[in-house]
Amino acid sequence: MRLPRALIAGLLAAAGCHAAGTPSPALDRGVLLRPDDPFWETPAPSTYRAGFEMSKGSFVVEVYRAWAPLGADRFYNLVRAGFFDDSRFFRVVPDFIAQFGIPGDPAITRIWQDRTFPDDPPRENNVRGTLAFAMKGPNDRRTQVYINLRDNARNDGQGFAIIGRVVEGMGVVDSLYAGYGETSGGGMRAGRQRRVLEEGNAYLDSTFPKLDRIVRATILR
Repeated sequence: MRLPRALIAGLLAAAGCHAAGTPSPALDRGVLLRPDDPFWETPAPSTYRAGFEMSKGSFVVEVYRAWAPLGADRFYNLVRAGFFDDSRFFRVVPDFIAQFGIPGDPAITRIWQDRTFPDDPPRENNVRGTLAFAMKGPNDRRTQVYINLRDNARNDGQGFAIIGRVVEGMGVVDSLYAGYGETSGGGMRAGRQRRVLEEGNAYLDSTFPKLDRIVRATILR
C-alpha cells in the first residue's frame, strides 16, 4: 500500500528536546508504518523513564519491566517510535483516570488498532499515579494507556497490569481538562471510540477543542 508523502514526511520528522530531561536520539519514525519490523521486538531496559511534553507543562513516568515485561516493552517501543506524539488525552474522568494512546493520524490507527499483545500477570495495585494498558478483555491490550488519578481499587482484579508510575509532574496530569468526561472517547469496553479511531485529531479538535495535547513523548536518558 502506497502512503501519501506528506504522511511519511511527518512520521520521519525528528523529535525535539524534552523539557524534563535529555531524550534519546531520534529514530526512523517511519517504523510506525511497519508493525512487523524487528524494531518492535526490542526489550525495554529493566527501568526507564519516558518524558511527556504537553500543551501545558510536562510529566515523567518511570516504568519497571519486572512489574509487567510485555507491557513495558510495548510502551517503550511506542514511545521510541513517536507513536504518542501529537495525540490527545481523549478520556479524562475526574477522580478516576486519564487515558491516551489513539494516534492523531487515523492512518496509523488503522495499522495498530488490532495489534494486540498478551497479558502480563498483574503484580501491582492501581494506586494514584500508576499507569497500565487499557483493554477490552483477556489478551487484548493494544496501544491505549491510562493513568490513575486516585487509588482505584475497583480496577484491581480485572487483569490490568501496572507498568509504572508518574514520578514527576503529577500536578500536570491532575490539571488535564476533564470537562468532557466519557463523551470525548469513552472507554474501549464502552464502544464509544469509533469516530476517534476513524478520524483522529480532526474529530477531537473540532468537537472537543479543550482536550490537552501530547506534543511529544521521549525515552529519557
